[in-house]
Amino acid sequence: MSTKNIIELESPVPVQTKGPVKLDHTMIIKKAWEGYDASKSIREIEDISAMVSTNHVFRITFHDDDIIIAKLSYFGKFEYFKEDHRIIHSLSNNLLYPFENLLAKSLLKNNRVYIYRYKHGKTDAWVVFYNPTRILERLPRRLEENHIRKLGQQVGKFHKACSRVKNVLPKSSKTLRTDIFALQHQLEINEKRFGSAMQVDFLKYHCDLFLKNRSKYNMSSFEIIPVFIDWNIGNFSVTPELELYSRWDYDWFRMSYRILDFYFFSRVVSDRGDRTVFSYVISTMMEDRFILFLKEYHKVNPITADEIRFLKEAYRFFILNYVIKDGKYFFNEQYAKKLQAEAFEIYLPSVDRDFDAEKIIQALKIK
Repeated sequence: MSTKNIIELESPVPVQTKGPVKLDHTMIIKKAWEGYDASKSIREIEDISAMVSTNHVFRITFHDDDIIIAKLSYFGKFEYFKEDHRIIHSLSNNLLYPFENLLAKSLLKNNRVYIYRYKHGKTDAWVVFYNPTRILERLPRRLEENHIRKLGQQVGKFHKACSRVKNVLPKSSKTLRTDIFALQHQLEINEKRFGSAMQVDFLKYHCDLFLKNRSKYNMSSFEIIPVFIDWNIGNFSVTPELELYSRWDYDWFRMSYRILDFYFFSRVVSDRGDRTVFSYVISTMMEDRFILFLKEYHKVNPITADEIRFLKEAYRFFILNYVIKDGKYFFNEQYAKKLQAEAFEIYLPSVDRDFDAEKIIQALKIK
């Protein structure tokens, strides 16, 4: 699918601003739908956002009682948003049983992913519509051993399914290096945004370390597949048999190494369980419960020793890219401040101190 398969519309309706830009979400959603199908009228627009991120999710009910979901985003770059949804659409169409209906599907117009773009002044926001996601059962906040085993098997199978279709998916322009290069550039041109001179030097050190450490691993052997990264238990549902049933929320989707998914699974299976107030500590990857998850995954979809060693760098990248570089724009202000402060005090200092890849490699009995 070429980039021509994305519909881009610009609204002439101005956003009323007073001080910081405030978007009229309802107006933008209505204009977006008018561009899609003006013959079908909206009865109600309900904000169902999790309120953790700056993205907004809405349930739209029409006068004929049909329901769809709309996502309004102004985080990141429109080009990446467009590119990601193009890839996800292709992935959802090409995944085979039992994952052929796993992903929430975007609405198409004239067989093209429909994205509405709103631009006014410095404001750039975009809307995509989804069919309502089918939800069966949610995993409990704290998993039992049988949940962990089954989840490891299911994720292994899902990654294999994604691997099988990777060659027919559209190309992606994002890489780990381009994101780190972007952070390094921002650290050079806008130091004050990241704190004190000491903090900026600290971030530069970790960026350099990430790029340097990549050469230690046989990266050319790592597959590039679709990864969703943010696998908290609020983003997917399972069947009564604990098989993956549905997955939504594509905020951090990218084409990259499967290892990038693993940190969030370590959080899902951790002894702490799901928390309303959350942090991103590295210690969940050293728990026996995560090693159990990896053992079950490894039986289905073998992992290499270098991939396990790279887990540390995947975590470093996650903190640098999603918490430091993009956190201010993605998380709401309360979470952004909390997580970025913890990145300096806890997360980044722990990377080379608290992660022991050899313990996991020995447990998995791999070389």
